[in-house]
Amino acid sequence: MRKYVGVAATIAAFAVLWQVLSMLVARPFLPNPVSAVLALAHLASGGELWRHIGISLFRVACALGISSAAALALGIVAGRSPRIDNIVSPAIYLFHPLPKAAFLPIIMLFFGIGEVARIVTIIFIIFGQMLVAVRDAARQVPGEYLDAARALGSGRLGALRHVIMPAILPGFFTGFRISLGVAVAVLFIAETFVSGSGLGHLIIDAWTRIAYPEMYAAILAMSIMGLTLFIITDIVEYFLCPWLNIGNTSIR
Repeated sequence: MRKYVGVAATIAAFAVLWQVLSMLVARPFLPNPVSAVLALAHLASGGELWRHIGISLFRVACALGISSAAALALGIVAGRSPRIDNIVSPAIYLFHPLPKAAFLPIIMLFFGIGEVARIVTIIFIIFGQMLVAVRDAARQVPGEYLDAARALGSGRLGALRHVIMPAILPGFFTGFRISLGVAVAVLFIAETFVSGSGLGHLIIDAWTRIAYPEMYAAILAMSIMGLTLFIITDIVEYFLCPWLNIGNTSIR
């Protein structure tokens, strides 16, 4: 709980700083936070905001879900098999440092300008870092643990369930959080290319109309969505990794 009290305090301090900057700049492009919050409430009451949030959330959730499943499967195999890792690691080192957002036009040429292209763009950017996190966590599982599991009669599935998965979950959630932040950032880019929906589109649309309070309201909505997803991730980790909570009651 103390963690979220700190988050609330940070938000309050940011709001004060925003108000001060708005008064010092005194220009229409930097409205005060009250104006942005009122614009956010207006968009929410009209229903338009919820439609854009739902579409953006769908895109991020699909990308994170597909990336997580693929990264867990391939990362565990690569982390436990040097032969597979000799194939996977060079590909990671080649593609991971590339400016993948620049490939968005190419992805749209292959997949069109619909939902698939936007989801594929997010997957293309976040998959590598999730894969590296899982692979490195799987590498660090001591062989003695697997030997002990086999001695107790566990087969491969039993060792995966009772040894490997519990060992890699903390590393996976670390990679997931990093990927989540990147996914929300990439979402904005993906939704500004030939898009008529989503929070990214709402931000750019308000900007072109010089409706600055609405623009900041849409930015606030995207930030709140990202923060909510982070909190949900914390809750899921709390229940899936109970051994990490011994002596730590920060989520309670």
